[in-house]
Amino acid sequence: MVSATVGRGAVLGAVALSLLAVPARAAAGERDTSAAAALPAPDTAGLAAVLKSAVAQGAPGALARVDDRGRAHLVTRGVADRATGRALSTDDRFRVGSVTKTFSAVVLLQLVDEHRLVLDAPVNRYLPGLLPDDRITVRHVLGHRSGLYDYTNDMFASSVSGFEAVRTKVFTYRQLVALSLKKPRTNAPGAAYAYSNTNFVVAGLLIEKLTGQSVRTAYRNRIIEPLKLADTFYVHPDTAIPGRYARGYLTPDTAGAPLVDATAQTVSWAQSAGAIISSARDLDVFYSALLKGRLMSAARLAEMERFTPVNSTTAYGLGLRRRDLSCGVSVYGHTGAVQGYYTYAFGTKDGSRSLTAMANTSNNGKVLDTLAGALESAFCGKR
Repeated sequence: MVSATVGRGAVLGAVALSLLAVPARAAAGERDTSAAAALPAPDTAGLAAVLKSAVAQGAPGALARVDDRGRAHLVTRGVADRATGRALSTDDRFRVGSVTKTFSAVVLLQLVDEHRLVLDAPVNRYLPGLLPDDRITVRHVLGHRSGLYDYTNDMFASSVSGFEAVRTKVFTYRQLVALSLKKPRTNAPGAAYAYSNTNFVVAGLLIEKLTGQSVRTAYRNRIIEPLKLADTFYVHPDTAIPGRYARGYLTPDTAGAPLVDATAQTVSWAQSAGAIISSARDLDVFYSALLKGRLMSAARLAEMERFTPVNSTTAYGLGLRRRDLSCGVSVYGHTGAVQGYYTYAFGTKDGSRSLTAMANTSNNGKVLDTLAGALESAFCGKR
């Protein structure tokens, strides 16, 4: 299906975020809007081709939604449910995986705005004795420069058996940190970027310690309700996705083995690093609001957008990725991988255009790489 509809253009303008003490990026000079203003129209045919390829490579279904200054472009291919054959819809909810990390970073940066957290303070100032090195700061954690080993490397060394071992298990945050600390650190604090889910488990602990609330409550009160994200939930440790959703299918390591329906799971192995459920529309609204400066002060957003290079086309800030596209445009957001789902959610620097693309499979590198092509079609247009 390929379609385009117009609507919801006034939604973000109606959002009132009284929790912010500092006006959000009111000065136009603080943002480079020229690139976004000059963007060509999204290439919906190109998006359809990307999704068709993802399905041909093993994804049961794939979707993309582009929100462009109030106009929504919707594209889908394949099915949401292999058993029933129901077609995938851009209205379907799904597990967003590590896109959750941006939500966690937003909450902590709001706490910096509220003078309840200092980015360059040691994590152990707020969580005494949690980490073995007082040099590891909050900034290091949010930027994946702490050196904390990623425990999921061992947990999912075998995709299916590893998943089945934790599918219904419920961990505490401290149990997950302890798994990481069994292994040597990957580098000295601040020395290098090294992606690790452990960092955002620590972020969850910080959120709960500083707010006195669960991360579920913090997400709801600070992001979900202010932005009216009707499809966004944090249900941990429940295993079900509320309402209408796409089922997620894990690709086994053995070639030719049948896909595993991974939809029902606690995602307790990830929690504040990857357990949010959302929809394409909600993620577009979230990243648009974030990049427009509606979720934190201008100073905090600038901190979030201080990027460390990862490779020739990507860089990482504080819970936020930057991807540099072939047409010279840079986009900002996050990727997500959780059993059964791959997600790309990115927007222009001024938040005027955003894309969410999802394929309901995982552990399939071809699909993951192909889905990245949705960024080119959404932001670079026909070439």
